[in-house]
Amino acid sequence: MAQTTEVRVPARHVDPAAPKPPVTPAERTARRKALLEWIAVHALGVAAALFFVLPFVFVVLTSLMSDDQTLTRDLVPDTWEWGNYTKVFDTPGFLTWWRNTLLYAGVGTALTVASSIPVAYALAKFRFRGRNLSLMLVISMMMLPPQVIIIPMYLFWAKQLDLSGTLWPLIIPMAFGDAFSIFLLRQFLMTIPNEYLDAARVDGCGELKTLLKVVLPMAKPGIAAVALFQFFYAWNDYFGPQIYASENPAAWTLSYGLESFKGAHHTDWNLTMAATVLVMAPVILVFFFAQKAFVEGVTLTGVKG
Repeated sequence: MAQTTEVRVPARHVDPAAPKPPVTPAERTARRKALLEWIAVHALGVAAALFFVLPFVFVVLTSLMSDDQTLTRDLVPDTWEWGNYTKVFDTPGFLTWWRNTLLYAGVGTALTVASSIPVAYALAKFRFRGRNLSLMLVISMMMLPPQVIIIPMYLFWAKQLDLSGTLWPLIIPMAFGDAFSIFLLRQFLMTIPNEYLDAARVDGCGELKTLLKVVLPMAKPGIAAVALFQFFYAWNDYFGPQIYASENPAAWTLSYGLESFKGAHHTDWNLTMAATVLVMAPVILVFFFAQKAFVEGVTLTGVKG
């Protein structure tokens, strides 16, 4: 057998002190174009950020002004009136609105997620007659405005069950699933490979155990996105509390109570802005700490249909 001789090419020595080749006009043009593109993209990003941030900054600065300064054109407080927030909390009923909103948003979100996951799992992973029809019904419910069915629903909850003046007509239906949450979770669960589920079934797991031990840990981003969507909806809901709880101030939420607060302090813009900041702050904090899971869940949802 003939032996092959390996020929080694000596590495080329590069003198660091040697002059670099001159930059050609084409390379100079390309670099200039890349720099201009970088400046344009970042300028648009900064402009968009300011577009969304400046109104919030204006609200915060106004909330820290004195009563007289809010009626001027000043943008920065002369004296930082942190006591405005204390005055808002001392307003009769404000803490009750907080408690009601936390109950509505917290319990409602938990019920929506718990009731929507099994339905979404069945629509995503089970093969049964009428599955496509069921999915079309869910999508149809997403397109149905709540104002269309508000009259019969109000008559049912208020006249038949005598629950007007409370938030229970808004909380109890969340225990039966939400069309948007079901559809969003179904789209996310479709991205989970069936091989994982088949392996769990081979190991002796039933459908419930497969859902709890395999599907739920892999669906955390989608569940987080659904939970945040539902929490934001319940926290900002004005229409529902206006219909069912308007007759009972003890059942008002922050979104509905803020309208009453603004009417009582229509000239005290600093207190109105302070109350607005206190209403927005929990939503901003929740999104700030959960934005990674939220963005991941929304990005991955809908990859597979």
